[in-house]
Amino acid sequence: MTVEFGLDTFGDVTADAQGVPLTDAQTIRNVVEQAVRADEVGLAFFGVGEHHRKEFAVSSPEIVLAAAAARTRDIHLGTAVTVLSSDDPVRVYERFATLDAVSNGRAEVILGRGSFIESFPLFGFDLADYEVLFDERLDLFSRLRDERPVTWQGSTRAALKDADVFPKTENGFRAWVGVGGSPESVVRAAHHGYALMLAIIGGAAARFRPYVDLFHRTRDAMGAERLPVGVHSPGHVADTDEQAWDEMYPAMEANRNAIGRERGWPPYSRAQFQNDVGPDGAVYAGSPETVARKLAATVRTLGIDRFDLKFSNGTLAHDKMLHSIELYGTEVAPRVRELLAEGRE
Repeated sequence: MTVEFGLDTFGDVTADAQGVPLTDAQTIRNVVEQAVRADEVGLAFFGVGEHHRKEFAVSSPEIVLAAAAARTRDIHLGTAVTVLSSDDPVRVYERFATLDAVSNGRAEVILGRGSFIESFPLFGFDLADYEVLFDERLDLFSRLRDERPVTWQGSTRAALKDADVFPKTENGFRAWVGVGGSPESVVRAAHHGYALMLAIIGGAAARFRPYVDLFHRTRDAMGAERLPVGVHSPGHVADTDEQAWDEMYPAMEANRNAIGRERGWPPYSRAQFQNDVGPDGAVYAGSPETVARKLAATVRTLGIDRFDLKFSNGTLAHDKMLHSIELYGTEVAPRVRELLAEGRE
């Protein structure tokens, strides 16, 4: 079983050693440094999320990724996710075709509706159109991927007639759809020809096996080629389990509670956190051996092609994230491959 190892960040605004929040500008510069470290340790992918709220510094991930492209050599660079519902598919395609050029063919895009809604009023969209916005924009983006003139009509943007989009790519770029757990979204991604990225942020990974099977069955019924399936989940790697948990919990608690107050969630607790980092939780935190064993179990259970660790968690400090990236690339990834090979034997 072959699996790629990637990283995701939302550009969480972090704090210095004294607990003082960093500026958005410094946070963004740190994200570029994190991408460089990920490339140095041989990871396959570095994803940057798009948000439009105070907890996260990155609202234009393609620009951050272009800066990372100039300082990296091998790692693929993409979003996690691009909120396609509140963007224009033509402009999104143009930006990623440009990123693909400057990165020498290393661009990827993960398209989604996003778990936050700030971009809708910010860019003048009605939340009542939440479903139709994504459906229409995904359909248009799918047609743009052919890189031929497009004629298209919908209800949420101006129609196109024989419209051509530039720049052209040399070999196209990989495109995914991020899904949180809707069968309809899985089938939509399969029909449109996108790889599937499952966002598993709560509960056991095994719950998502039916979605993986549904995706492959849908592609098979179409007589279409097999496409990759990936998982995005939060985590943190340190030298020991206790160190990883003690570093991650306060940052994760602050982030969860800030968002939870808006959404009516109960306060996050250490007991809940310890459950989340356990065998049936969605958080991959601990020593390299602990994270590797849990990750290998997820790969076996779901049969996935890539695992993206969401390594930024609230105010977790930059130096701790750099160490986590290094351990993930140099110890976790090779250990997972060993465990998967042992399972085959």
